[in-house]
Amino acid sequence: MEKKNIRVVLGNDHGGFEAKEVVKTHLINCGYDVIDVGTSSKESCNYAYFALEAAKKISSKEANFGILICNSGEGVSIAANKVKGVRCGIGYNDDVARLIRQHNDCNMISFGASFMSVEDILRRVDIFLHTSFEGGRHCLRVQTFIDYENSK
Repeated sequence: MEKKNIRVVLGNDHGGFEAKEVVKTHLINCGYDVIDVGTSSKESCNYAYFALEAAKKISSKEANFGILICNSGEGVSIAANKVKGVRCGIGYNDDVARLIRQHNDCNMISFGASFMSVEDILRRVDIFLHTSFEGGRHCLRVQTFIDYENSK
């Protein structure tokens, strides 16, 4: 899939606003189609609203991948994972940013802006977006949580 055909949705809270703006510029410069669901300032807000809005874009297939940024990366990940069809992992290091795609077929990644530099976030965004699902033995594992989700 060419980058121009890949839609990436971005969501953040006030703590992730500045990092999200840098990520957005980076993605646009790399040729991705970017959907920004906000927030659009550093004014305090409810992170769950923005994480859910981004996750719904993944669930509806309006976006291929999602990137969420808050202070810790935890809250937005928890919220996103409540949406059917979303698998969001926290990209707390380079290896995990790769493994959540390679082994878990995650379609969203979250970051904690208070715990990593913008440079780390950008590098991990690139790792995440350039890594493919490995398939093989991981298919059964991923299908197990898809089947559980679909049984509800």
